[in-house]
Amino acid sequence: MTTTAAPSYPRLAALAVVIRDGQVLLVRRKNPPDAGLWGFPGGHVEPGETALDAAARELVEETGVTARPLAYLDNVDVIQHGEDGTLRFHFLLAAVLCDYLEGFPVAGDDALEASWVPVGDALSGALPTSAAVDRVIRRALNLPRSA
Repeated sequence: MTTTAAPSYPRLAALAVVIRDGQVLLVRRKNPPDAGLWGFPGGHVEPGETALDAAARELVEETGVTARPLAYLDNVDVIQHGEDGTLRFHFLLAAVLCDYLEGFPVAGDDALEASWVPVGDALSGALPTSAAVDRVIRRALNLPRSA
């Protein structure tokens, strides 16, 4: 039996946080971690790519929406251990505030759904969301839009 060891370092990913007209752009994840949960569009940062650029690229790939990355909002650690205590994965997610430019959300890449969600619904727990979605939205709402 062959087992795959978890990397001994966190994997870097970027999240695109787009808030417009009282709504936040969220996707329902297709793949683990967080399959079936709503969260920000995002994915792996490629070698030589900034997390800012990765957030904008992943946003287009997962939703078809184009936005300009403005600023880093937060970092979110996603760490999961197996039943035996071994590390299954560790992601460091860089949440990036993005300014909407154009496009209508359509699920693509590893998203089951993509939709503008009223901020109040995202904050109230009306949707099953990934960890820290509410915290990141609150940070985005408190950050000045000019960056």
